[in-house]
Amino acid sequence: KLPTMKMLLLLSALLSAALLASAAPPTCYSRVLSLSKEITESFKDLQTSKTVDSCVETLPRLYLDIHNYCVLAKLRDFVAYPGCDRVVEVNELKEKARSLYTILISYCRRDLVFLTDDCNALEIPISPPIEHS
Repeated sequence: KLPTMKMLLLLSALLSAALLASAAPPTCYSRVLSLSKEITESFKDLQTSKTVDSCVETLPRLYLDIHNYCVLAKLRDFVAYPGCDRVVEVNELKEKARSLYTILISYCRRDLVFLTDDCNALEIPISPPIEHS
């Protein structure tokens, strides 16, 4: 009887933890992670869009990895890039990049741990693995 009771208590504790985790407010880490993914995807969409100005091709690459210390320099360079100021989508992307930079250096400064400082890794994004069905 005792092992069954322990198993039930463990199961209820795990379910409670799972429910609390899904209801928890976003952390600094989750916010910068989601914003960096959003920016990277928006940049990819901008690069592949046929209706956007040709100056978009000259923009610095914007692949972001918030675990790489070089992401701070990458964001600074992108925001400061002088080209494409007339393109609304680029200005919106620069504003998001500026927000991410501010969050990283101000609000999350003590919460984040950078695992690398490999600036070249931000130039060539790693392709996600191909899923086989």
